[in-house]
Amino acid sequence: MNILRKQFLAHVGQTSPSPLLVEVAKAEGSFFYTPEGKRYYDLVAGVSVSNVGHGNPAVVKAVQEQAARYMHVMVYGELVETPQVEYATRLTALLPAPLESIYFVNSGAEAVEGALKLAKRYTHRTRIISMRRAYHGSTHGAMCLMGSPEGEEWKSAFRPLMPGVSSIEFNDFDELKKIDEHTACVIAEPVQGEAGVRPPKEGYLQALRKRCDEVGALLIFDEIQTGMGRTGAMFASLKYGVTPDIICLAKAFGGGMPLGGFAASHEIMDTLQTNPVLGHITTFGGHPVCCAAGLAALNYLLDNHIVEGVEAKGQRYEELLKDHPQVQEIRRSGLLLAVEVGSSEKMYRLMELFKEEGIMSDWFLFCDTAFRISPPLTISMEEVEESSRIILRCLDRL
Repeated sequence: MNILRKQFLAHVGQTSPSPLLVEVAKAEGSFFYTPEGKRYYDLVAGVSVSNVGHGNPAVVKAVQEQAARYMHVMVYGELVETPQVEYATRLTALLPAPLESIYFVNSGAEAVEGALKLAKRYTHRTRIISMRRAYHGSTHGAMCLMGSPEGEEWKSAFRPLMPGVSSIEFNDFDELKKIDEHTACVIAEPVQGEAGVRPPKEGYLQALRKRCDEVGALLIFDEIQTGMGRTGAMFASLKYGVTPDIICLAKAFGGGMPLGGFAASHEIMDTLQTNPVLGHITTFGGHPVCCAAGLAALNYLLDNHIVEGVEAKGQRYEELLKDHPQVQEIRRSGLLLAVEVGSSEKMYRLMELFKEEGIMSDWFLFCDTAFRISPPLTISMEEVEESSRIILRCLDRL
């Protein structure tokens, strides 16, 4: 083991007892490379972060130019900073009305935390409903939203947690009646990610929207993974035709830099200004360099019509992999796929084979019987086909 890996284990806080220990020397396009020159197809893309590909020249240029102008000054709504204002203006023009105001934060978890505070502040209610097998982040409030019983494995060691949180089953129309006049908000991923890519049933999101309207609860969409083109539309809320009251963004939102945000109408967002003043503040949220990177990535997606090609690439993965005898099912929305192999033993063995063959994939927090395919949206059709051939070779070896 080289000195860098020894130092990694000695001094970098670990999240599991068995890290991959793959050292990254550089990353470009759909790939990253080790110091020895081994190439990996990145089919995780930093968990749907690197939508415009690694080392995208437009994003790199934006970061370099903004860093030379100014980096940190003060970011929470007091100073007028060009990257923030330009990004907010471009983004809100793409969001469905009336989502016209965005509050920039550092990450997805913080976007969720801010959205929960905003819902409580606006409705003057305290109860929150989430979905079973949902993942919204690892901070205390976001962690509370992991619905039981599945979420207990992740949150039980950290009790007591935030009170007033309950969960319902995603795609279960009957359970919508649990949303009542005491509910401040319901938070849902339009496509459940860590549940193993579970798209909504026909009419479910519409029924969820209708029930929230009936009882005066706000609907929050967590589009942290599904946003910025991942499902084949810029936002999954546009793809499925349902507009939330608050939308949470992060991951690809920063173009590879750490950035999150939650957007709402002015009527809702402006309640953070009073009672109390500074109802939500952040030191680094909306950092100028991160906003410059995010804006450059968004412009790249738009100028090069990247999102329009997402569905065809996802469909091609599905066509190439679905008939292999080891594949039981493929669940997909755009270029977010879960390839079901039916057992955790097979899935963990596949991870070893992928590592050997130069594929970076992983499984899902609440589904360890399927592996993830969520590459950069810029992946070429030729790369889709080559990476599929490698995956099929690994499936043959199971």
